[in-house]
Amino acid sequence: MSSSERPADGSESRVPRPPHPQERREPLPGHLPKPNHEDPGAAERVEAILASPSYRQADGDLDFLAGYETRGVRLQIDYLKPELHMAKHGVVDTVVVFGSTRIVEPASARSRLEKARKDFAREQSAAAREKLAIAERILEKSHYYEVAREFGALVGAAGDRPEGQRLAIVTGGGPGIMEAANRGAFDVGAQSVGLNITLPREQFPNPYVTPDLCFSFHYFALRKLHFLLRARALVAFPGGYGTFDELFETLTLVQTRKIAPLPIVLVGESYWRRAFDVDFLVDEGVIAAEDRELFWYAETAEQIWRDIRCWHERAGKPLAP
Repeated sequence: MSSSERPADGSESRVPRPPHPQERREPLPGHLPKPNHEDPGAAERVEAILASPSYRQADGDLDFLAGYETRGVRLQIDYLKPELHMAKHGVVDTVVVFGSTRIVEPASARSRLEKARKDFAREQSAAAREKLAIAERILEKSHYYEVAREFGALVGAAGDRPEGQRLAIVTGGGPGIMEAANRGAFDVGAQSVGLNITLPREQFPNPYVTPDLCFSFHYFALRKLHFLLRARALVAFPGGYGTFDELFETLTLVQTRKIAPLPIVLVGESYWRRAFDVDFLVDEGVIAAEDRELFWYAETAEQIWRDIRCWHERAGKPLAP
C-alpha cells in the first residue's frame, strides 16, 4: 500500500481496494471458447450449442414464452405491464367508453355513403343495395362520434387531481367511437388510455391515445380486468358484439356485487331499447325488476357527464371537482 493510500491517521489497513463493478483485472476461465488447436471440432460444437433454443435466456426466448406451459407467466406480465405504467402516470380513476368501431366521424360517413351510391348506380345489385342502406344508417349514427368526442373532452378537462393523480378516459384503443373518446381528451391536452388487443389480422391503435398509455394485450381476460380495475363509470355507445360483451359482463359483475356498483350509461335510447329489451327480461322473470336500475340512457355529452357526477354525489363519492 502506498503512502497516498494509507488512512488519514497513518495506520495500516487490511481493507482491500473495492473491485471494479464490471471489469476484472484477470478474465475468468471460459471467457473464450475452447481453441481449435486443442480440439479441431470444438468451435463447431460450441456454435451448435449457442444456436440451440435451449441456450437462449428464458426471458428473451419468445418461442419458450409462447408455449402452452408458460401461459401463467404470460398472464402475469399481461397484467403487470399496464399496471405499472398507469401507476407511473398517475392514472387512478377512469371512465370507460365502449362503442362500435364502424361508427365513423360524419365527414367519413358522408364520403362512404357517396361511394355506396355510386356503386349502387353502377351495379344495381342486391349486395350494392344492402351496402347503400348500411352506409345510410351509419351516417345517421355518425353524430354519436361527435358526442363521444365531446364527452372525452369533458372528462379530459376534469381529469387533473392533486398530487399528479388523474381521471382518464379509457377505451379499447381502436377506431370509431373509441377513437372519438380518445380524440376528445386529446383535443384538451389530456392523457387517455387505450387497451388494444392482438388479433390474427393486424390492427392499429387510433392516433389519439397517449403513447405511454397505449397497451397491446395478448389475453382478452386481462384486458377486461384493466377496463374495470379503476373504472368509476362505463359509457356504452351503439355497438356490436364487442360492446355487448363488455357491457353485459359489467352488468353481471354489478348485479352479483362482484364489483362495487358504478354508473352505467347507454347512449342512444332508441338504439339500445331495440337492441336490448330489458323490460322483456324482467317480464320473463330471468332478471329482477331492480336490475333494470343498473343503467340508464343519455343522449348528449353534457347529459352523460352530469348524470355520472350526480350518481357519484348521491353515493357520497364525488368524482371530480
